[in-house]
Parts: sequence; C-alpha cells; structure tokens
Amino acid sequence: MRAHLPALTLAALLVAGGARAELIGDAEAGARAFNACKGCHQLGNGAEDRIGPHLNGIFGRRAAAHEGYAYSASMERAGVDGLIWTLETLDAYIENPRALVSKTRMSYPGMQNEQARADLLAYLRTFSDNPANIPEAEPTAIGTDHSVAPEILAIQGDPDYGAYLSSECVSCHQVDGSALGIPSITRWPEEDFVVAMHAYKDNLRPHPVMQMMAGRLSNEEIAALAAYFKDLD
Repeated sequence: MRAHLPALTLAALLVAGGARAELIGDAEAGARAFNACKGCHQLGNGAEDRIGPHLNGIFGRRAAAHEGYAYSASMERAGVDGLIWTLETLDAYIENPRALVSKTRMSYPGMQNEQARADLLAYLRTFSDNPANIPEAEPTAIGTDHSVAPEILAIQGDPDYGAYLSSECVSCHQVDGSALGIPSITRWPEEDFVVAMHAYKDNLRPHPVMQMMAGRLSNEEIAALAAYFKDLD
C-alpha cells in the first residue's frame, strides 16, 4: 500500500482519452469529513477491519471483494452483479447507502452535503494504490445529487396496477419472498424500492437486465410496483 500523500486539494484526475485534469475536492477537508466514518472504518498504515472493512485501496475494487471481511448478503450480491467502487459509485453510496445496496448493514444515513462528499472522496483517494488513475472515474459525477426527487418519492402507487405490471418481476423474483439465488423484493419499504429502481435507471446499479427493465418504467409504474410488493406475503 503506498503511503498517505500530503493533504492537499486534488486536481489530477485524468479522464479517458485526454490529459485534462478535474477538481475533485479538498483532501484536508475530507480528512475532517472522515470523522463521521471513523466509528466503523479505518484508513492508513495498520488499518484493520472493524464494524466495517478498512478502506485502503477501495478505488477500482469490486464490492465485497476485500478478503477476510464478512460482508452482508446484499453487499456480496452487489459484487456479483458487478458493482465497482469508483468516484461515481462511492459518491452515490456515501450519499445514500441503500441507493446502491439494498438491505446493507451500514447504518450510516448518508452524507447529503455535495462538497463534503467530494472532499471525503479526495481524502479516500490518497489511500489508493494509484490515486492519479482511478478506473472508470468520471469527474463530472463527483458532488452530483444522486437522490430521487421528493415529488417522485411522494407518488402514491396503485398496488392493483402494480400487480398487473409485476409479471416480468415474478418471472425471476419469488412471490413467496424466498431468495433462491435472486434477492427477495417482497415486504420491501416503498422508498427503498423506488430509490433502487432509479439507481438502475441511472446506471449506478450495474445489473444490465435490471437497468433495461427499470429504464422502460415510468415514475408512476415504479411507484405502483413498490406499492404492490410492499404488502405481498
């Protein structure tokens, strides 16, 4: 693991195909933002797994790939689906962990301040093996508001319409709530369902079939499915 670089504003992210650098955030401010993470995570020389895994070298790593840590089934599933920790996906996860990993064990409610997230990512980046070259990083995504708009979350879904729409869903997901290689979506809080589906629509969640299916659904249709599966026994 390369040593911690001096705390400074990082402006050396190279985008694919060019030498243009983009500002990410202020690593010194990010070190202070990391105080919200210290209760569960460690960084730097001698870092160990605690309640959560240590975060050295997280950039470019597949979700749940750190050996020796017992991840939740949901995080392991995200890794199987192809979730890679990049600037964009980490930004979305730090803003709202449930947006990318449903039923994650991480109890942190999320960091809503966009600048604070950019600073935190700049700080985490200094613990990457190669901080000037982060795979699949897209600087325009840093500090982006990935949250679902309140007016979308406020849509009252029609469960009967959701039942009508659910045939494609239940061709894979079990209506009895069992999870035979595919996670259950029954008895899922409506907001979590909506947030997850919009993460697929935005290609933050990597599963290609779910991205395609979510991309075909309107906001009203997603709300209807959420209402239907919420009370499905």
